[in-house]
Amino acid sequence: MSALVPRSDFPLLSVNPALVYLDSAATAQKPRAVLDAMNEFYESDYANPHRGAYALSARATERYARARGAVARFFGVRDEECLIFTRGTTDSLNLIAGAWGRANLGRGDEVIVTGAEHHANFVPWQQIAIERGATFTICPLAADGRADVEALAALVSRKTRVIAFNHVSNVLGAINSVPEIASIARSVGALSVCDGAQGAPHMAVGFDALGVDFYAASAHKMLGPMGTGVLIGRREVLELLPPYQTGGDMIEFVGDERTTWNVLPHKLEAGTPNVAGAVGLAAACDYLTAIGIDAVASHERALVRLAYERVSAIEHVRVHGPAATERSGVLSFTVGDIHPHDLASLLDERQICIRAGHHCAQPLMRRLGVSATARASFYVYNDENDVETLGAAIESAKRVFALA
Repeated sequence: MSALVPRSDFPLLSVNPALVYLDSAATAQKPRAVLDAMNEFYESDYANPHRGAYALSARATERYARARGAVARFFGVRDEECLIFTRGTTDSLNLIAGAWGRANLGRGDEVIVTGAEHHANFVPWQQIAIERGATFTICPLAADGRADVEALAALVSRKTRVIAFNHVSNVLGAINSVPEIASIARSVGALSVCDGAQGAPHMAVGFDALGVDFYAASAHKMLGPMGTGVLIGRREVLELLPPYQTGGDMIEFVGDERTTWNVLPHKLEAGTPNVAGAVGLAAACDYLTAIGIDAVASHERALVRLAYERVSAIEHVRVHGPAATERSGVLSFTVGDIHPHDLASLLDERQICIRAGHHCAQPLMRRLGVSATARASFYVYNDENDVETLGAAIESAKRVFALA
């Protein structure tokens, strides 16, 4: 199975032909099209948008608006004013927890998260619940690492104000049913918040059809630049959301005693925007659209099936999470008593890049009964040779550590 796109599209991979990059769940490599789009903005249209009456500023404003439209189309959002540019998924989730939570949560209310959340969708809700005197509840997981929707349906009540969950687990690759969980939230009038950091790069989102209140994602995991992300929300919820930050661009009128807020999306985008980041994300969306997001999903799942079969067949290897046919392109595993950091260091000597650690998911590690895992993650530039290289390297590591 060949890669879905040529390595030559990716400058870093092109100049490092021996590199086996299996850490796209942490951050994806960038195609030349994304780098060129950002450079072209800086070289041709760079100015501060929204604030200038001169032509160059108007062009920067137009580039920012066009980027928002392109990203909104990729995410299936008809009302592009409901797509807020942020610094990333963590920023987006903190925005909701801080702004909505501080304005709406109180003593006796309940916030539910799942036991498989990244810290970015766990800690903000934990902390705002503590601050506001709300109850913080963790929904149990099914055996395959997905949220246990039957348990969730039994947990919720009219006291439940928020259900926060991931689209895809960054550790297990387990894929949650977003519409089903959103429906459970609606049944009790709760807000549904989906961490889409591992969903958006790998499968069609179609926000308008999901039924979720909020969806957050990061550009750098979907071929775009670091420091840029999106928060997508339903207009009726966004209109009621108080500003998370105040300052430039997000105001309508500043009086000596009172200030009024600008319209969406500006109300939630205080300060000088990262226009180059938005342009880069739009270029990444266009790149993925040209490939076909369904083709991306099929390619990854074929690779992760191969990897699951190859790696799980190695003695003393334990693969965590759902069956090979039911996961996104993530494979977390442990190899006997070899510490994942030691394994990752040994693989690095062979120019194989994998992740090792708790993956910002310590509550999930406790539920798995481990302190850390090794994680290989696949994307559009990986092929079956990368899978075989990974398998052979694990076997070699076993010999180095005298693990029979």
